[in-house]
Amino acid sequence: MTRRLPSTPPTIPGFAFVRVLGTGGFADVFLYEQQLPKRPVAVKVLLAEVVNEQLRRMFRAEANLMARLSSHPAVLTVYAASVAADGRPYLVMEYCSSAMAQRYRADPLPVAEALEVGIRIGSAIESAHREGVLHRDIKPSNILMTAFGHPVLSDFGIAATRGEADDDESIGVSVPWSAPEVLADEDGGSVASEVWSLGATVYSLLAGRSPFEVPGGDNSAYELVQRISAASPAPIGRADVPDALEAVLRRSMSRRPADRQASVEELLRELQEVEAELELPQTPIEARMDEWAQATAIDVDDRTALRAPGEAVAAATAAARRGSRRRRAAWWTVGGVLAAGAAAAIAAVLLVPRPPAQTEIPQVTDVRASVDDGTVVFRWDDPGVTDDDAYVVTVDGRPSSMQVATEYRLDAGEQSVVCATVTVTRAGRVGDPSAERCVEVLPEPTP
Repeated sequence: MTRRLPSTPPTIPGFAFVRVLGTGGFADVFLYEQQLPKRPVAVKVLLAEVVNEQLRRMFRAEANLMARLSSHPAVLTVYAASVAADGRPYLVMEYCSSAMAQRYRADPLPVAEALEVGIRIGSAIESAHREGVLHRDIKPSNILMTAFGHPVLSDFGIAATRGEADDDESIGVSVPWSAPEVLADEDGGSVASEVWSLGATVYSLLAGRSPFEVPGGDNSAYELVQRISAASPAPIGRADVPDALEAVLRRSMSRRPADRQASVEELLRELQEVEAELELPQTPIEARMDEWAQATAIDVDDRTALRAPGEAVAAATAAARRGSRRRRAAWWTVGGVLAAGAAAAIAAVLLVPRPPAQTEIPQVTDVRASVDDGTVVFRWDDPGVTDDDAYVVTVDGRPSSMQVATEYRLDAGEQSVVCATVTVTRAGRVGDPSAERCVEVLPEPTP
């Protein structure tokens, strides 16, 4: 199927057109440069041929919803919305240079990063739910990365209030990440279906494919719908993904909505528990809270509800097998409260403490570096890894995908100095990094 050409970018006072970013069924997205303050922005413009009163209402609703939620650190920021001189409505948004969909298929995320992205994006979804809003299109391509590497949720174009969702028959769906009841037209969207979509998205970031996609098989929409309706997802197939995480994601994608986590918040708590089990830094749940909730969330008496380390993870694993379980109590430590109006605020929520240290992970101690024709080569000796261990090489703060080889090569490009550390990862846990090794890249002599 051929893709249509993008529409003509509109003339917008105070903005200069740069290039096309993407095309969709109802709108195009362009890169503009805002003149004052000077910054790149993404401008979403409705297509002239599809503009009608219903789409205008949807567009206004999207602008208003994103404006209400864009103070959240994991929601794409909206700067302005208006109508161009040619009659096309447009939305001016924060420019993000990349989407998660551009990365995860070629380079599935490390466990720690997938958990962090899932919790941060899930916090935005939970905040929308507390506003009575369903996103209804949660998937990797709607997770963008800011210039500072922070994930943000975009595209509230088919969002609806929870009351409207049941009556709306006009929305499209992204089949690989949609719950079976949505694909069967039994539900226009619900908290339970958003739990499914978030679980399916985290699964995708780890597996490099959507949950019911068969590598090399027939992955047409029809076949995907049949698999989603009739089966549970296959294991992710990575030795470093712990069983507890597999159990949490399987539960989120249960065929019966009642068997899933009761809310996105509950799913996020279980992901935090996996972080605790793996001794990873805790990613805060940043969800909109009423003022009375802020006052009671740090009540000392609530701390007696804390489960012993590891107990909650075991409960989640058992629940995935049984299909249901009671909701657990949790200890909320609230910090970083930001003013967000008279009745609400964003609060960072930290949950379970870390469990006792597990088996020590070996540490790389002897990274060596050399340069060969502009290619930087880092090598190291095996510190005693097992068959299930892997190495992660971090260059200039950016971790590589996992590897088993004791050598890492990269093109130095125009860099004069390249520095790297090597870390061993085991069952989703990360050991101590090696000492940083730097190598100077001499410029090629001019002829």
